[in-house]
Amino acid sequence: MRTTLAALQMCSGTDPHRNAEAMERLVRAAAAKGAHYVQTPEMTGALQRDRAALRAALKPEEEDVIVATARQLSAELGLYVHIGSTAIARPDGKIANRGFLFGPDGARLSHYDKIHMFDVDLDNGESWRESAAYTPGETARLVDLPFGRMGFAICYDVRFPELFKAQAQAGAEIMTLPAAFTRQTGEAHWGVLLRARAIENGMFVIAAAQGGVHEDGRETYGHSMIIDPWGRVLAEAGDAGEEIILAEIDRADVAAVRGKIPNLKNGRSFALDAPQARAKDDAA
Repeated sequence: MRTTLAALQMCSGTDPHRNAEAMERLVRAAAAKGAHYVQTPEMTGALQRDRAALRAALKPEEEDVIVATARQLSAELGLYVHIGSTAIARPDGKIANRGFLFGPDGARLSHYDKIHMFDVDLDNGESWRESAAYTPGETARLVDLPFGRMGFAICYDVRFPELFKAQAQAGAEIMTLPAAFTRQTGEAHWGVLLRARAIENGMFVIAAAQGGVHEDGRETYGHSMIIDPWGRVLAEAGDAGEEIILAEIDRADVAAVRGKIPNLKNGRSFALDAPQARAKDDAA
């Protein structure tokens, strides 16, 4: 069964209500183009570097405008709406970088809290400490949809192939990777990493991205992508601004690729003969 999926590229600002309006406009446009599933980028609700302002705007899930808008749109339009992520106030007073998937009846089918925190020091003084604001997730999740078993990841998660492999071995045929990649890292690694994760696991990868210069001063790379299990880029957006990309997928393509290259089945355990281990053996 061939199904049309859409990834929405956005340039979210600091106001969740304005971002919700932009998201609604893009979701409606994607539905009009025939999409059955629509994914938004990481931090759809707001990109806000000012932590005090971020906390002041936070809402719990049941009061969040992005969550409410997505739920309403999915039910009205009869499609799957996947909020790549948005900042959510947790009951313990901490913040989650959380994605949501809503079904065609408006029901929440799954959610995912970003596991890996982007704590890095890049060239030219660019530095990020996500762990200073967000609590990392601890659970990878899969959901069965009519067009395939779907797994979840967010942005920096793409650099941890074990997360993708574990979900592929559990039957995932589609991996989602909404992101807000920095321009510096995106130019170097974004497309390569996405294609690698698709090829390694013989799965579709859907990656809606933020793109452009944002109100809070950061610049994101854009280039939202949909990639097939052979590593072919089926659709790609530009580097900045709003854009809708669409592609048809068929889960049969996953079976075909994994049949040709069954690396998920062919993997073997092995011992590691490292210098430190040898030294301990010699001492014994």
